[in-house]
Amino acid sequence: MLIVQNAVISDDIAENMFVCHLEKCKGACCSAGDLGAPLEISELQILDQIFEQIKPYLSERGIREIQEQGKYVKDSEGDFSTTLINGKDCAYSVYDSKGFLKCGIENAYKDGKTSFKKPISCHLYPIRIEKYDEYETMNYHQWDICAPACSLGSALAVPLYQFLKEPLIRKYGQIWYEELEQAIAQMKIDKTEQMKKIF
Repeated sequence: MLIVQNAVISDDIAENMFVCHLEKCKGACCSAGDLGAPLEISELQILDQIFEQIKPYLSERGIREIQEQGKYVKDSEGDFSTTLINGKDCAYSVYDSKGFLKCGIENAYKDGKTSFKKPISCHLYPIRIEKYDEYETMNYHQWDICAPACSLGSALAVPLYQFLKEPLIRKYGQIWYEELEQAIAQMKIDKTEQMKKIF
């Protein structure tokens, strides 16, 4: 376990290798699961504001579901997430010509239609954040659809925290990320010293 400012971080985030392998998973994380992407309160207003800009990048089914259910939904615990199509695909996702699910919001961002790239929970995936009164926990959500990403990450020797450098800086800032790197480096030193004592 690592602690950086008010974030409690699982060792898995530092130790596991990960690089998204879209050719293998085909964007399954935009479809699998019981709920849509978790949304922060500040993101609700953003979705309201940018909807007309991103609408041309969404599917007809997605637009229809958003018009019927709303731009986001609230679950039984009071948390918000993106709307789903028939309880499966995120309403903001679209299939490309290869049958891959892509984020319509991100496509609009790439075309300069909005400055909002996509919900931070999507950008940070497979890291999941749980918020408490005075701190947050960060855990690595492991499941079979990301097995190809684990294999590719291992082949390229890219740790999860490095692969997610951009969204981690987006979420917490450059100084926080540098502190994370320092904490991970120290963790590795400590573990090496512990192994020396054992052998």
